[in-house]
Amino acid sequence: MTRSAALSLPTASRLMPAMPRRGFLGAVGQGLAACGLASLGSTSVRGAESALFEISLAEWSLHKTLFAGTLDNLDFPRVAKERFGIHAVEYVNQFFKDKAKDAAYLGELAKRADDVGVKNVLIMCDGLGNLGDPDDAARTQAIENHFPWVEAAKRLGCHSIRVNAASKGSFDEQQKLAADGLARLSDYAKQLEISVIVENHGGLSSNGEWLAGVMKMVDRANCGTLPDFGNFHDYDRYKGIEELMPFAKGVSAKSHDFDADGNETHTDYRKALQLVLDAGYRGFVGVEYEGSTLSEDDGIIATKKLLERVRDELASA
Repeated sequence: MTRSAALSLPTASRLMPAMPRRGFLGAVGQGLAACGLASLGSTSVRGAESALFEISLAEWSLHKTLFAGTLDNLDFPRVAKERFGIHAVEYVNQFFKDKAKDAAYLGELAKRADDVGVKNVLIMCDGLGNLGDPDDAARTQAIENHFPWVEAAKRLGCHSIRVNAASKGSFDEQQKLAADGLARLSDYAKQLEISVIVENHGGLSSNGEWLAGVMKMVDRANCGTLPDFGNFHDYDRYKGIEELMPFAKGVSAKSHDFDADGNETHTDYRKALQLVLDAGYRGFVGVEYEGSTLSEDDGIIATKKLLERVRDELASA
């Protein structure tokens, strides 16, 4: 879908929050038929430099600035482009948590991104309940809590929402519960051609074997993973990346600290990115700086420089 086509959805659907959900889906479906279908996966926007991967910016990299109120979510695309030279962004729902159904707000956000030539890639969704909750009613409520964010992602022209797969119980029980929640959410999201992607984000989701098993159980083309370099905790991160990459629709290059040569001290980026490329992935790799030794701006710049350097090295290898 072209950027202009995606932006027509918020404008044409300002009254949609008052419509029944089936009506919303029907209206969006008609719009898609008129303007062409969007891809369920990540989409390239930059040309030659994307031969291996493109770089996006995860909004969480600026969470201190955003929580302090010195940066507004509406200005995030412009800041990504003007301050860091990054042309694709990954939102975090915490920074516009009351706007999921606000078509006017989403239309303005989409317009601002379009005005500066920035692509909206995905929305990271937290605080909406556990998709693997052992209680059937609570699990269903968590699934439905994500519906407005699926719709928001469509209005913004994103390809995915990033979710969590939290659950309780044994290894096998949690796999089955998480798979149920993810499958039902993915079936809804498929109607809007949006993917549901799961990050290794604590609990058993930070176990690559467990999450890969969940993906196999879900078995939906629009359900995948968002491997995060730094969220494997006690699990071998390179093993985890390798296990999750066959299902990846996004990649998060988490960073904390850098040595004098500009290398991240916790993750061997060359090794990690080689695993990413070996899996055939050619989408966006998101800068997600979460350290404290550098300022947020400097951490983002250092992570971007490292990604660019390693990308050049791998391209010439």
